[in-house]
Amino acid sequence: MLLFVLAYLGGVLTIFSPCVLPVIPFLFSRSHLSFKKSGLPTLVGMGLSFTLFGVLSAAGGNWVIHVNQYGRYFAMLVFAIVGLTLLFPLFAQRLLQPIVNLGGRLQQRAAGSDSIASSLLVGASVGLLWAPCAGPILGLVLAGAALGGLSQNTFGLLGAFALGAATSLGIAILASGKVMSTIKKGLGAEEWLKKVLGVLVLVSVLAIALGWDTKLLSKFSYLNTNSIEQTLIDFTSNGSSKQTHELKDEGPMPSLDGAITWLNSPALSAESLKGKVVLIDFWTYSCINCLRALPYVQAWSDKYASQGLVVIGVHAPEFAFERLTANVETAVKDLGIKYPVAVDSKLNIWNAFKNQYWPAHYLIDAKGHIQYHHFGEGQYEDTEHMIQKLLKEANPNAVLEDVVASTVVGKGLGQKAGRIKDIANPETYLGYERQENFASAASLLKDAPQEYKTPGPLKLKQWALEGSWIVSPEMVQSQVVGAKISLRFKARDLHLVLANPEGKPVRFRVRLDGKAPAASHGQDIDAAGIGTVNSERLYQLIRQENGQEEHLFEIEFLDPAVEAFAFTFG
Repeated sequence: MLLFVLAYLGGVLTIFSPCVLPVIPFLFSRSHLSFKKSGLPTLVGMGLSFTLFGVLSAAGGNWVIHVNQYGRYFAMLVFAIVGLTLLFPLFAQRLLQPIVNLGGRLQQRAAGSDSIASSLLVGASVGLLWAPCAGPILGLVLAGAALGGLSQNTFGLLGAFALGAATSLGIAILASGKVMSTIKKGLGAEEWLKKVLGVLVLVSVLAIALGWDTKLLSKFSYLNTNSIEQTLIDFTSNGSSKQTHELKDEGPMPSLDGAITWLNSPALSAESLKGKVVLIDFWTYSCINCLRALPYVQAWSDKYASQGLVVIGVHAPEFAFERLTANVETAVKDLGIKYPVAVDSKLNIWNAFKNQYWPAHYLIDAKGHIQYHHFGEGQYEDTEHMIQKLLKEANPNAVLEDVVASTVVGKGLGQKAGRIKDIANPETYLGYERQENFASAASLLKDAPQEYKTPGPLKLKQWALEGSWIVSPEMVQSQVVGAKISLRFKARDLHLVLANPEGKPVRFRVRLDGKAPAASHGQDIDAAGIGTVNSERLYQLIRQENGQEEHLFEIEFLDPAVEAFAFTFG
């Protein structure tokens, strides 16, 4: 019930979302019509179209995103017609005669008719424009729908969110009607107001088409409800995200049945693990924080397995290529992981634990109850002390030596992170779904080839593309030899998640401040900056003595068809 309330509140807050605001002029343009015959059907159409999109997302996967994109084009066409009709009624009627002949008479009348059918059409178009406005709460609802599949709960959550949005938009429509009525009485200029609304509608269509709704409006913090929504999520999570430093019963361990397969072990279950102390490590092989923690996890497994500790790595993917079992098998082998690994490609175990972090460590006692958790890197000695306490509780006669966490020497990417105060750059995603600090954003073209150029000197945290690239939801893909990515950063280490989708090696060259990296090269390139993408994984490209200065990073791909997902720093 609490999640339904949260979904409803998230819907109410969408009225203030930057990508919803450009839709408001469409609704205001119909404020003079009957709320019963126009406003209410508009809200119903909006709610139905959004709910349908969410349900299809749960059932159909990524193809729905592309279908919705065409739906957005149709919605923009509908509202462009609305704006033209308000601004130039006679001209629009003549200009759009072919559309009228093909059945577009409904759209032609949408701005002035109180037809329930036309209002439903306008509402459905609003829903298509509004569906991608995924703040934290909508993201939680859609993730839950995708994980849970089609069910009454799926329909209920999406319906609750749509109802919340309809509530706030309904209030806006009612209020706008009174405001417009007052203005018309005061000015006596109804035709003039229609033209003003027509201009606003057309400007809104242009803003949505060019992406100004998110690129410009999102810069104004008072228009962004993400912090409010995240506070609501944290408040309703009953403190589950708070770190603990003592043992505390957090309830029974959730089921491990959701794994699609197991590596290094037959399938394990909560029942079969009774009597054992269990460490669950949520990780994914392109996560630098996870990779730095792995040597400690392996050391605990090696040291305490004979004392009754069972370590289970739950591989929960972040990117699409990490869902492939073959890729996970290769990563487990290359990283030297010997303990059982549950391949959680559908995030069923992740969802059962209500986990939100990579890495995340959960300790379960011999009775099957979670007693401790830690999110992120660090506090390895504290975690190991908790392991020892639980082992002592299970077997008072256990002889335990000093902790090993303080003496673990990381291998490969398992080195300690750089100093937090030296890391200025956040994890930087390149795909447009979570894209930030993209210096070439003004020329961004989604899901199609586009020529990009670096727009002058980059500022700290900014990155840019050079050459022909396709920018998709979670990555960028090069189209030509010589394509480049540039980034200004301040950190000791720089990593980049790369993939070669065609299965052929992709050569690349790295430059640091315009020169070969020399002694600052990472383990995946040589001193001259030369390296090769030969699989889908995280590549360490820069490793410096310290991270106290800003640098310009450049990577040029000497072969085509490479995919780049995200920068991480350490």
